[in-house]
Amino acid sequence: MKKLGILFSLFAFVLVFGANAQTTGSGAVISFKEKQVDFGDIVQGDKVEHTFVLTNSGTEPLVISNVAATCGCTVPEWPKAPIAPGKTAEIKVSFNSAGKMGKQNSIVRIYSNATEPIEKVSLISNVLPKTK
Repeated sequence: MKKLGILFSLFAFVLVFGANAQTTGSGAVISFKEKQVDFGDIVQGDKVEHTFVLTNSGTEPLVISNVAATCGCTVPEWPKAPIAPGKTAEIKVSFNSAGKMGKQNSIVRIYSNATEPIEKVSLISNVLPKTK
């Protein structure tokens, strides 16, 4: 019974201090100024782009290992160097509406060493047909 009490106390200790470590921002933490942008109506064939600004609000350098789009029509550019705590960086995303029609939601996934290892940003638009 004494061992069970010690084991329970150890478990509670790990839970309390483990949760506290995550809430105090230990490690790298990505904070975005905005996570989506809506371009509204665009004409088929238009190219639009947006630069998402992020901040490493954690205590360790942020390393972005990959940024992947859901479609070849969406192309991301991201920093390859580590982002120091408190510093900002940019992820530039461009969308080519050629061959697209209607409502589009281009999602880009950011893979990193942050406490939340996968983040998402998106470009939203409504592609209208070209007028002749």
